[in-house]
Amino acid sequence: MNLQLTGKVIIVTGGAKGIGEGIVKVLAAEGAIPVIVGRSEEDNLKVVHEIEATGGRAFQVVAELTNPTACENAVNTAIAQYGRIDGLVNNAGMNDSVGLESGNYQGFINSLHKNLVHYYLMAHHALPELIKSKGAILNITSKTADTGQGHTSGYAASNGGRNALTREWAVELLKYGIRVNAIVVAECWTPLYESWIATMADPAAKRKEIESKIPLGNRMTTAEELANTAAFLLSPVSSHTTGQLVYVDGGYTHLDRALANG
Repeated sequence: MNLQLTGKVIIVTGGAKGIGEGIVKVLAAEGAIPVIVGRSEEDNLKVVHEIEATGGRAFQVVAELTNPTACENAVNTAIAQYGRIDGLVNNAGMNDSVGLESGNYQGFINSLHKNLVHYYLMAHHALPELIKSKGAILNITSKTADTGQGHTSGYAASNGGRNALTREWAVELLKYGIRVNAIVVAECWTPLYESWIATMADPAAKRKEIESKIPLGNRMTTAEELANTAAFLLSPVSSHTTGQLVYVDGGYTHLDRALANG
């Protein structure tokens, strides 16, 4: 299927690693021009060079997205480079374990800035160009908003906000023909996930335990699988899909986990 993404300029925050990197590489393979926004120029350029080595195109902007000015500058840099924006993927963030019992005011506020506030700011600053292009917005969110996890109030609240903004923006931007959707992630194997599981007493056993609860295939979702869905939702091929929270999680969030061992 031709996703009609050739030449489309799509900003991807956190696009140098993990899920973001997967999205960037699939978009580039489809002929789009991903603009990686991340805090490390070295990491950003590594992905850009890998894409260029395979004949694709990509661009990068260094930005610390917890800084509101940096969000605006990142968008403006992309516009200055290409003169347009056709899509935005809000992806950057991390589960920072700011809990209720162990947390505090400043930690909670900082978590919201790491995980939610820049979603709004990037969309706000990109909006004039997205209106011109009738582009699309895709928010990457987490199952923690649905299931809870414990000891991660900031991250869970941020993901609830991401889901709510997806629906809110889909309504507000209907008049412009801008589609807004979200992909909800559960257990996806990324470098960050690998680092977390390495802190366990028995990482291999912990991974096996987690995977045993994922109904479809008893395995974690891959970044490429998420990226394939992302490319579809950003493309004109999904022209009548908006306001949707799409769960790419092997059934982890909603299917009875008894099925995983059935």
